[in-house]
Amino acid sequence: MQAKDILIDGFGRIQEEVHAALDGLGPDELHSRPAPDANSVAWLVWHLTRVQDDHVAGAFGLGQVWLDQGWDKRFGLDLPRHDTGYGHGPAEVAKVRVDSADLLTGYYDAVHEQTLGALRALAAKDLERVVDERWDPPVTLGVRLVSVLSDDLQHVGQAAYLRGLVQSAAA
Repeated sequence: MQAKDILIDGFGRIQEEVHAALDGLGPDELHSRPAPDANSVAWLVWHLTRVQDDHVAGAFGLGQVWLDQGWDKRFGLDLPRHDTGYGHGPAEVAKVRVDSADLLTGYYDAVHEQTLGALRALAAKDLERVVDERWDPPVTLGVRLVSVLSDDLQHVGQAAYLRGLVQSAAA
């Protein structure tokens, strides 16, 4: 197994978990927040997808799916076009509203396809390429991809947990 195969498998698991976290949720469940300053399932999935889109596109010199495929217009959020959700407070979280989970899974799937395309073309030596010199030590492609995997897994886990809370409260 090559390193790119491990990364492809990891991102595939995120896709499975995103679909599982969103499956069958309606607008009320997607936007439910257990406390005023908590995140919603919709925000968590939107944010993890935006981060993956932003970071993978940047690392591979690609355009963001959010902008290039018009997902920013489909969502129509009252947020800056390049916003990824970093640093959002309760007011910004409340602005991430969708009519159905299909919009979130559609956007995630489009980002996933771009991610897989980039990963399939990887050679092992590519993982050593520096993609961000703002850090000490500078961030390599391999480190950036593992960072995105970690961030996505944390957020999709939070979304799954919140889904359980929301569904338990409704039962």
